[in-house]
Amino acid sequence: MKAMIFAAGRGERMRPLTDTCPKPLLTVRGRPLIVWHILNLVRAGITDIVINHAHLGQLIEETLGTGEQFGASISYSAEGTALETAGGIAKARHLLGDEPFLALAADIYCPHFNFEQVKNVLEDSDVWGNPYPVDQRDVAWLYLVKNPVHHPQGDFALHSFSIANEGEPKLTFSGIGVYRPSMFDSIASGESAKLVTLLREYAARGQIGGELYRGDWTDVGTVERLAELNAPLTGHYK
Repeated sequence: MKAMIFAAGRGERMRPLTDTCPKPLLTVRGRPLIVWHILNLVRAGITDIVINHAHLGQLIEETLGTGEQFGASISYSAEGTALETAGGIAKARHLLGDEPFLALAADIYCPHFNFEQVKNVLEDSDVWGNPYPVDQRDVAWLYLVKNPVHHPQGDFALHSFSIANEGEPKLTFSGIGVYRPSMFDSIASGESAKLVTLLREYAARGQIGGELYRGDWTDVGTVERLAELNAPLTGHYK
């Protein structure tokens, strides 16, 4: 399985830090955010990694290089102007191949996420080996988390491993998901498009599965949240 890490965002809410440093390279507990992901992916045997970038992207390439230092093989998809998440995937399709792939946001901190669990979540057949009809099988598998204080309304409902747009309680999309490449057939390379639009479309069709992730997870979207993660430990490990 291949993985893509979204690293093209400007990080407006993290300014002035991101004026000179791309958000994925901001340090949490002595290590750049994106490196936490790379090391955890390699630990799970996912070593073929695609990283898109735009703002200060050359610094990301200079810092991570080929990925050899981490035991990975990193390819880059340079966007110039950020194309949003689905647009970023569409531009990088030639690097991602034809099999389901993992995609995750660079600016989340989830140091204990076990990426082994993502490898077989999108099945083509039922437990008896009967192929699912193409228009009925899941096209994506999302990991949801309990709603953080800054996002109390959540994003999706979860009913028996099925993601829905409606229903209660709502949970928050973690930024970690597995996708079939065919999801992005309608998006041209170089076109800007948001992933959430596609997710809601397929969720309405009942074609997105998912589960609740209960481990440590932080959306490192503000200077304050970054500072909290880097504060001295007080009896528990984040």
